[in-house]
Amino acid sequence: MARSDAIPEEAVALGDRAAADSRPAVPTAPWHRRLQTFNSLRHRDYRLLWIGSFFSSSGQWIQQATIGWLTYQLTDSAFMLGAVNGSRALPLLVLGPFGGVAADRVDRKQLMLNSQFALFLLTAAFGTLIVGGWLQLWHIFAFSLLSGVGWAFTMPVRQSVIPHLVPRADLMNAIALGSAGFNLSRILGPTLAGILIATVGAGENFYLQAAGLLVVTIMFWQLRIPPIPSAAAESVLDNLKEGARFVWHHPTLRTQISLALVPVVVALPYSALMPVFARDVLGQGPAGFGLLMAAPGVGAVLGTLTLASLGSVERKGVLLLTSVGALGVCLLLFSLSRSFLLSLVLLVGVGAVQITYITTNQTLIQLTTPDELRGRVLGIYMLNQGLLPLGSLFAGILADRLGAPAAVGIMGALLVLLAGAFSCARSLREL
Repeated sequence: MARSDAIPEEAVALGDRAAADSRPAVPTAPWHRRLQTFNSLRHRDYRLLWIGSFFSSSGQWIQQATIGWLTYQLTDSAFMLGAVNGSRALPLLVLGPFGGVAADRVDRKQLMLNSQFALFLLTAAFGTLIVGGWLQLWHIFAFSLLSGVGWAFTMPVRQSVIPHLVPRADLMNAIALGSAGFNLSRILGPTLAGILIATVGAGENFYLQAAGLLVVTIMFWQLRIPPIPSAAAESVLDNLKEGARFVWHHPTLRTQISLALVPVVVALPYSALMPVFARDVLGQGPAGFGLLMAAPGVGAVLGTLTLASLGSVERKGVLLLTSVGALGVCLLLFSLSRSFLLSLVLLVGVGAVQITYITTNQTLIQLTTPDELRGRVLGIYMLNQGLLPLGSLFAGILADRLGAPAAVGIMGALLVLLAGAFSCARSLREL
């Protein structure tokens, strides 16, 4: 096992060799003779993981929209809407690293099955509360909190098995397709939620979600995951410290994790200010607001499909830094725009470069981390999900003090500065 006091480059080399041994053989046909976009879906086990993850993510977005509807029906309070969302994000912030430790300590397939089945039982029970007419506000908070716990243990393990289901040359394609599926579910999920609430009712909606989670569990049960080295049988806390030390002492990983976490606080919550831009800056109503919210999702899908089509990109570190800087420039330009059409175009660009930066960073983290530490490193990476509410608070404070355009302009400038600062990291540029 790669100890935290070992030379990071040696650990990386060992991890890469171990992962390479368990990856399927890459096809020998030259790239120009075959379509690149869906390469990783040719591999049976990754295909099962992708389909299961897509349905699971769609259910999560349906669930989040339905929870918001129920909360507002019960309370008529915008504050409670934010509080419920915060209770869902809190476990990801607190327990995400422990989910990574679990992914390294126990059988990864079994962990995926157990967490999915627990979410199935929880969702079915919550649906019963609604249908039976017993729902109270504290039930919604408890359900959101427990769902967050389930996702804190589900997300790191799903990501950690991807390098063992596709060949190394298809890894970026696989992560890009995973991001494309997530963003597609973000577009479809809330739409389906509204249709389901109107046609079958909120409680029955949760029964359908539970049925979907059961199907996902069955799909994951069919996965064939090669044997993966496990963490040493030390205490959970020791394993957690070992993962944190490995990240801290590995200069490339330290930079990548910083690039994953810092923008979540200082820039990515720009979407929280879209209502202000829609009404006060661009003079739009609800329809215009909906288009502004959808535009980054459209750009994200286009960006991930483009990345997937490119195959294994050389100089991924340069692409990462360039996309972070480009995201900052797009946000700066959006903050200056007073044209609705131009703002939509710029937000499509924001979504495209944002997903390029996220996908490239995930790929590099997967390639850099040895197998036996991958779950813990990804658990630290997943803290970005829990930091989103903090970022939204930062965006709100800036907007209250300086106005929404100035706030987004500052966010964009910070990203440009961040990309410039990390461009000095030679180890990252050479990846």
